[in-house]
Amino acid sequence: MNAGAQWLLCTPDISYKVCHDSTTDGMTSTRLLTLLSPHPVKRSLPLICNAYFSNLTRHRENVCQSGSCLNKRTHGKQGIWSVSPAGHRLFSLTPAGIVNAAPASIQPYLRLMRLDKPIGEMILNALVKPNQILTLSFFVGTWLLYLPGAWSIGLAADPGCLPDFRMLALFGVGALLMRGAGCTINDMWDKDFDKKVLRTASRPIASGEVTRFQALVFLGGQLSLALGVLLCLNYYSIALGAASLSLVVTYPLMKRITYWPQLVLGLTFNWGALLGWSAVMGSCDWSVCLPLYFSGVMWTLIYDTIYAHQDKEDDLKVGVKSTALRFGEHTKQWLGGFSTAMLSGLVLAGINAEQTLPYYCTMSAVAVHLAHQIYTVDTNRPEDCWKKFASNRSLGLLLFLGIVTGNLWKKRNDDQYEMQLDSASD
Repeated sequence: MNAGAQWLLCTPDISYKVCHDSTTDGMTSTRLLTLLSPHPVKRSLPLICNAYFSNLTRHRENVCQSGSCLNKRTHGKQGIWSVSPAGHRLFSLTPAGIVNAAPASIQPYLRLMRLDKPIGEMILNALVKPNQILTLSFFVGTWLLYLPGAWSIGLAADPGCLPDFRMLALFGVGALLMRGAGCTINDMWDKDFDKKVLRTASRPIASGEVTRFQALVFLGGQLSLALGVLLCLNYYSIALGAASLSLVVTYPLMKRITYWPQLVLGLTFNWGALLGWSAVMGSCDWSVCLPLYFSGVMWTLIYDTIYAHQDKEDDLKVGVKSTALRFGEHTKQWLGGFSTAMLSGLVLAGINAEQTLPYYCTMSAVAVHLAHQIYTVDTNRPEDCWKKFASNRSLGLLLFLGIVTGNLWKKRNDDQYEMQLDSASD
């Protein structure tokens, strides 16, 4: 390793050490060592990637703003996911560890699906919960795609019954595959843009590890598997699910032509709110599904606008649009309006689905969560935007819990009613 080709990249909370291997040509083989230096738990998490860092020099000034960056070679005992002193990779059960343990020829495709991406959220979880090492909160994007379908399945369950676990599992597999397909399509469209942004320059297509044709073949495989999941549903749901493909394909283009690509993402990501009900009931009850779908779209506008504030400087430079740029300093007012619309839609869906007290109590908790996000988010701090964005996985799970408990409460009320009838007859 050429010690002279090392730079330190720091943010207020996370320090990055990027080491370039000078023995390779063109694309440099890099190892990103992430060190949580200012926090009680100091773990070093390696991520093997190939990337161009043509605009790296503009980040050299951000050196160790929140603490000293320690060299992994001299602090080998501090990390539990790392490279051994002999240079051998140590296996990890984290998503990134599993990706790194895969054959080298497969790794770019797994990273194309963002299967290694969840490590970023694990870092943030470690800041808040230092003792928590493994968690199901890894796949933020997959959760956000999955949860609207889970809400719909929960609302469609019989009174007093839990949701259909088989259907929840099918939707989970489908969400993982379709998110991977969506990321592949996005990277195929955005190859030239991704090259110009440090955060996305390491993506397999932008860095040249995977060609567009190879990505197209891989996309076909992912969609074929997703079709296999869709064929497990009824005919109505198969047709409904297939109708969403046009949104999946065209969404990445929206950032080129409108300041509202997050709206199109919301229409795409929340299709499960329609599909979940039809998968259980055989068709959509529009009085429930449409308000739920509308609420999901508003939710996406909230969390993805917050997410977009991370990239607003790069978006301006490369010429793409977003709601973050459209709203600017008025973002919080817009997010407040979206939150009100989201909660109104959820209340209407609950009324039409004959939901009970636990559901509406959960609505109060969801409202508090949204208010806290909007009030405390600092749109000029990318790390804070990421934290608020990732917290929406918890919000979605909270809402799902409210739906399930509200549905179980229906059975309890039925039992009480039957007891009253029995006592009256006696």
